[in-house]
Amino acid sequence: MKKDLRIKSKVFSEGAMKAPNRAMLRSVGVTDEDFQKPMIGIASTWSEVTPCNIHIHDLAVSAKKGAREAGGVPFIFNTITVSDGISMGTDGMRYSLPSRDVIADSIETVVGAENLDGLVAIGGCDKNIPGCLIAIANSEVPAVFVYGGTIAPGKHNGGDIDIVSVFEGVGQHNNGDISDDTLRGIECAACPGAGSCGGMYTANTMASAAEAMGMSLPGSSSNPAENNLKAADCEAAGRAVYNLLELDIYPKDIMTKEAFENAITVVMALGGSTNAILHLLAIAHAIEVDLTIDDFNRLQKQVPHIADLKPSGRFVMEDLHRVGGVQAVMKLLLEKGYLHGDCMTVTGKTLAQNLAEAPGLAEGQEVIVPFEKPKRADGPLVVLKGNLSPRGAVAKLSGVKVKVHTGPARVFDTEKEATAAVMANEINDGDVLVIRYVGPKGGPGMPEMLSISAILVGKGMGESVALLTDGRFSGGTHGLVVGHIAPEAQVGGPIALLKEGDTVTIDSIKQEITMAVSDEELEARRKAWTAPPLYRKGVLGKYAHNVSCSSRGAVTDYLNRQEDAYVLESAGKTN
Repeated sequence: MKKDLRIKSKVFSEGAMKAPNRAMLRSVGVTDEDFQKPMIGIASTWSEVTPCNIHIHDLAVSAKKGAREAGGVPFIFNTITVSDGISMGTDGMRYSLPSRDVIADSIETVVGAENLDGLVAIGGCDKNIPGCLIAIANSEVPAVFVYGGTIAPGKHNGGDIDIVSVFEGVGQHNNGDISDDTLRGIECAACPGAGSCGGMYTANTMASAAEAMGMSLPGSSSNPAENNLKAADCEAAGRAVYNLLELDIYPKDIMTKEAFENAITVVMALGGSTNAILHLLAIAHAIEVDLTIDDFNRLQKQVPHIADLKPSGRFVMEDLHRVGGVQAVMKLLLEKGYLHGDCMTVTGKTLAQNLAEAPGLAEGQEVIVPFEKPKRADGPLVVLKGNLSPRGAVAKLSGVKVKVHTGPARVFDTEKEATAAVMANEINDGDVLVIRYVGPKGGPGMPEMLSISAILVGKGMGESVALLTDGRFSGGTHGLVVGHIAPEAQVGGPIALLKEGDTVTIDSIKQEITMAVSDEELEARRKAWTAPPLYRKGVLGKYAHNVSCSSRGAVTDYLNRQEDAYVLESAGKTN
């Protein structure tokens, strides 16, 4: 039943006590007639620091137009973004994951402080999407998320390339396989315009998850950035949030446990980024849904990988758009019985109702392979546990032929030192390259390791050398890599006790990650171990002191810190 929206607005209410509020709003163009309408925030992540977001101001204007025409009073406000691709391989990457929380907190702050009645949030780069969805969960007003869209592929020597091609080119160049001019040619052609990185990397993965969860309008997640459909998505989102206000539908009505299972299913089917596990756990925490890392393994065993998308496949998001997009993939998954069709969405209809009206995949397309011949019979995102990572670690196994790898640990406490060893040809086939003290607290900020993983691939060592870390990997990473090792080294997790030459085994069949070190020896090493000083300055210092374990989504408002600190306390060496 539709509500009388004249009583919805918090700020525009009648009464003498509201006169000062209304006086301020008159100066920004609000009229007497507007005071009877709901106030709708348009959260824009527009910025010139990254191609992912450079076009989003115009999209926010489109969303504002849709909200105004529907009957609301819209206001655009901004939040930050950072570019993972630009900061990758530098100290700046430590700010990437914390930016997710800065984005979430800033949007929630404006919605709460200005007493907004509804919200459209528009995001582009990797941390925008989970940041916006966390804000939507915490703000508790009817809301719609819109993805800014994917970038077009670059063209080089007649083939498609993207930003990952550049990182891998560095490894090829170091190996002597390509010239300076070829590397420069790849660099200049990789990013031809606006939009987020083109493969099934983190931004496209999380956009797909948002649509699967019902928080984005049907079909919107795969519409490219530089396409008229994207402006239409935003205008429609402005109208949709007004409709949600009328129907009294809130984020908690949409983001249910079943909706998260739909998101995980779509991520597994598409071969999405390992970061999806981190972000979906954090969003679930915000909306108070009981989602754990074990839920990912449960669904991983059930869902086949059916998308031939980069980084391990041939195609990019724009190709998927041309053959029907994420919506057509969801229609197929629903028909095959993999999705909960009765979940509510931002259209005010159920997922099944939305998909009933949607076209299927195009005839003869090759982006999505037949269910009878999947890329993998199960999902490619695998959670590994064992004495090296008792709370879980995350591996992306799409395209990886190696099922079990055993080798000597080559241990480094910084990415810079590890990269120098790789570039100096000091890492050999069969080694297990370990980068630690780069977790949520230890980084601080849990930086991504795309640079070094791509160099290994470029040098032809993507599957002959295993790369382990308590940090993260980019959605563009592929090869034999394991991240999110928890507990992290900074809090005394077993990865902190690993020594050069210890034998490590990664077993994707048993879903285990272990080191051949006895419990007695580990206990002796623990007694001799001392935690490095925890970073204390500025936003990274605040993050380091408040962030939870990666197995909980690396959230900054997890209250049971005592449980997260058990390793340090057992050693008697808390900071």
